Amino acid sequence: MRRLAAVLAATLAATACGDREPADSAVGTLERDRVELIAESQEPIVEIAVTEGDHVEAGDVLLRLDATRAEARLAQAHAARDRAQRRLDELVRGPRRENILEAEARLEGAETDAQFQEAEVRRVRALVEERLVSPQDLDRTLAARDQALAARDAAAAELAALLHGTTVEELDQARQTLAEAEAVVTELEVDVERLTVRAPASGTIDALPYEPGEQPPRGATVAVMLEDGQAYARVYIPAAIRSRVGPDTRAAVRVDGISRIYQGRVRFVASDAAFTPYFALNERDRGRLSYLAEVAVMGDDAGELPTGVPVTVTFPDTSHEGDRAGMSPPPAASPAESGQNDG
Repeated sequence: MRRLAAVLAATLAATACGDREPADSAVGTLERDRVELIAESQEPIVEIAVTEGDHVEAGDVLLRLDATRAEARLAQAHAARDRAQRRLDELVRGPRRENILEAEARLEGAETDAQFQEAEVRRVRALVEERLVSPQDLDRTLAARDQALAARDAAAAELAALLHGTTVEELDQARQTLAEAEAVVTELEVDVERLTVRAPASGTIDALPYEPGEQPPRGATVAVMLEDGQAYARVYIPAAIRSRVGPDTRAAVRVDGISRIYQGRVRFVASDAAFTPYFALNERDRGRLSYLAEVAVMGDDAGELPTGVPVTVTFPDTSHEGDRAGMSPPPAASPAESGQNDG
């Protein structure tokens, strides 16, 4: 009877061990780098050029937002830039001969008017001394004389400015105005260009949250891509083996539904622990802490693996140490059992 009981116990133990996952394994899903493309401006969608699941190349148009308002602002900026450019060209060229002649004529007229007002002051002053006109008439004549002299001085200054040409300060100011206008044009050109959403790299369209005619808010995700290239397994490493798993640790990746075992290498392990998520729970890991990790999947055909399928990752370099760490020594036999066995 004792021998039969021992055989049954050994059989049950072996069965239980076979059902448990290896202590050095981690489970998760196969992923690829996701790229979320956002709306730069709050404008209606006028065209969606792709559908979910399409494969696109870098630079392909995915969708377009309405650019009417942005193009109007750009046209206004172009006009301001052209105006600043013409003003700078005018200052560099200097005054035209016609402008100089016009200024000379204005100065000549102002001189004549000033001379007339001087003579008028002398005449009215003599009349005041003879008491033929009131002193108020002299005051009005003096005011007219002063105004004529001021106009003559202004005309003379204008002619001098034309004859001496443009100052360095005026040229610098005009150049700065032009540079500011060009910067505004460049900024608005970028705004118009970004209303056309393009693929930043080759990949597959994973999601298109909006339909044509809808107006996503500024900063909203309008397209999600899965980039081509190396796939990776996002898994949760048990805390028991975390100290032996780090960047560049070798791994074996088993993809559900595929018999081949892919070689892998750890590229990232989180430093903060978390409870194992629900989809990665098993009897051994329930209620235990784990660490998020990413394992790059090697192989020429690894790029063709489907995204999102479950994977199981084991770490050969930790197997021996993990087995030793997970094994507990057998309980010591009691004196009574020793006596029975001896018997």
